[in-house]
Amino acid sequence: MDKTVLLVSLGERFDAARTADMAQRLTEGLDGVRLRAFAAVDEDETYVYVDGDAGGQPEVQARLAELFPGAQARVLHLTLDLAGASAGLDAPWHYIVETDVLPEAEADLNAWYDQEHLPGLAAVPGTVRAQRYECRDQGPRYLACYDLATRETFGSPPWLAVRATDWSSRVRPSFRNTRRTMFQKIL
Repeated sequence: MDKTVLLVSLGERFDAARTADMAQRLTEGLDGVRLRAFAAVDEDETYVYVDGDAGGQPEVQARLAELFPGAQARVLHLTLDLAGASAGLDAPWHYIVETDVLPEAEADLNAWYDQEHLPGLAAVPGTVRAQRYECRDQGPRYLACYDLATRETFGSPPWLAVRATDWSSRVRPSFRNTRRTMFQKIL
């Protein structure tokens, strides 16, 4: 799997109108580039995913630097993409876990995410899609992203059961620089 996505952190919360204007300015004249944007629920942050033609990513990055000097962009490499139990439903909620891991626990973390944790959370009713990315150039290195049909999916008994396994308890203490954020879709 060699799909890349550009993840842009805007450092402030955008609303839908401002995001639509930004999207038009960033993608004007670029065929095959698509943006998805999410505003953080409990902090001043907006994440924008630039999907599509990887050749358009450098142009989008150049436009970002000009239009939004404080924005930070990271190239993410997709490592796992799973349809969720509620695939096909609208997903207005987007939950992300970003983390680094102690070097000695890296193999265990990757096996846990790929074999147990991401498949388990994808199987929870209300999960539309679950994806894992690796950021090879900067930290946090690993991102797990969950598109959710309802905010209540996060924290539901089936969700919490997946988080409460012995393997989860073994891996989690090796997390470093961890950030967990709930976002709402705005574009």
